[in-house]
Amino acid sequence: MTIRVCITGQPVSYSRSPLLHGFWLKEHGIDGFYGREEVPPDTAADFYRSLAARGYAGCNVTAPNKEIAFSVLDEADPSAVALGAANTLWLEDGRLCGANTDGYGFLANLDATVPGWEGARRLALVLGAGGASRAVVRGLVERGFERVLLVNRTLARAEEVAKPFPGKVHPKGWEAVPAALAAADILVNTTSLGMKGAEPMAIDLSPLRDEAVVSDVVYVPLVTPLLKLARARGLRTVDGLGMLLHQGVPGFERWFGVRPEVSDALRAVIIEDLRAKGQLEA
Repeated sequence: MTIRVCITGQPVSYSRSPLLHGFWLKEHGIDGFYGREEVPPDTAADFYRSLAARGYAGCNVTAPNKEIAFSVLDEADPSAVALGAANTLWLEDGRLCGANTDGYGFLANLDATVPGWEGARRLALVLGAGGASRAVVRGLVERGFERVLLVNRTLARAEEVAKPFPGKVHPKGWEAVPAALAAADILVNTTSLGMKGAEPMAIDLSPLRDEAVVSDVVYVPLVTPLLKLARARGLRTVDGLGMLLHQGVPGFERWFGVRPEVSDALRAVIIEDLRAKGQLEA
């Protein structure tokens, strides 16, 4: 019997998840289907509760439904509990279970792209306090960073994200960036700055040490203005596409019983899709 899974949220037309999981299904010869379901927030809770009745073994959840999905779970993985949001749902003995694989995807991408990226693990500088920021901050804390400096234009939002990590995550206003750069082992952009159609990320990277790593969760365009600046300085960089690819691994394994690999061939398929849609460049 065909195992059916889908990406849910609003909108989902842009999602690369069907292409990603479709690649793995074909690679492993699995009788599976991964589609799209446009699910507005006002009907999301009912949709997730009725996954089995709709013929689905599970689903992915994207904005703006991750918190709604978490609220209807029968059983939540610690990753979802920590973030109050779920992006991967599956059915187990009739129960709706969920996890948040964004933090896993973020760390796995760094590990695969620049092994040893952590440096001395003294200070990580994170820009932005949205949904992606929560997963990134938690991942950095779990990886053992002594301090995570969370910078956001609206300080109150940074303070909210920092609350679960007293003494580890320090919220600051944007004016704190220049001084923090000199001590940072890694700089991570989780804002939409630099995304295609958005304002570019205008930041002076000269204070960063030569060993520092610069990561951007944005992958449209693939090489963001921030990553271009970092490469011009000769710094190691990590684009956001790998985070998307790696975060899909645990879900695929849950639904289809095979742990897939993030390969160069898979990355090439997604990059070609970005190119075909005119989204590869800024």
